[in-house]
Amino acid sequence: QVQLQESGPGLVKPSQTLSLTCTVSGGSITTNVYYWSWIRQPPGKGLEWIANIAYSGTTYYNPSLESRTSISRDTSKNQFTLQLNSVTPEDTAVYYCARTSETIGAYDYWGQGTQVTVSS
Repeated sequence: QVQLQESGPGLVKPSQTLSLTCTVSGGSITTNVYYWSWIRQPPGKGLEWIANIAYSGTTYYNPSLESRTSISRDTSKNQFTLQLNSVTPEDTAVYYCARTSETIGAYDYWGQGTQVTVSS
């Protein structure tokens, strides 16, 4: 059973960098065909895809966030990390990590989500 767990600060000040880590257990982030994602849901809004990192290490970004976003991984720890720079209150959301694949075409495993609030 694959499990994902987000971790990181719950409160970030405006203009600072938001950094979140997803720790994966029960499966390797380098296993062929899987993509590892960050997704967020602002209050009262729908889900917004932020970025993917593939099993190969290739990265993909939402064009609307790409200039401020970086996704990376630590294969020795089976973790992947999101960095979002220059945050504003509009970045306040529940942030999720999740798994998808080319064959599934949907997210089959999710973390529980972590609330991040951007406020001074």
